[in-house]
Amino acid sequence: MASDEDFVKFIVDQIGRAGAVTYRKMFGEYALYCDGKVVALVCDNRLFVKPTEGGRSFIGDVVEAPAYPGAKKSFLIEDKFEDRDWITRLIEITAREVPSLPPKKKKRGTPR
Repeated sequence: MASDEDFVKFIVDQIGRAGAVTYRKMFGEYALYCDGKVVALVCDNRLFVKPTEGGRSFIGDVVEAPAYPGAKKSFLIEDKFEDRDWITRLIEITAREVPSLPPKKKKRGTPR
């Protein structure tokens, strides 16, 4: 089941104070970015935050699950996303610890 964009917009609104927050639709699901870094996924209307040591310490009793079959486990945030201050803090911590995306390679022109 694909995620509902209204749910994604709600999550983005909740975490908007964490930095420059954007989202991108990918294969019917969504990647959430904070300051240009992928920090979370929304799959089947569930929020999966990238695992980090700081996030693990902040959450405490972590629930981990893959966002989709074959994916690495992420932190499954089941209802705490409704607490704006809490989820914003988690995303700030996550954005600090996840690596930046590598720069996109320029496409080569076709030889003449």
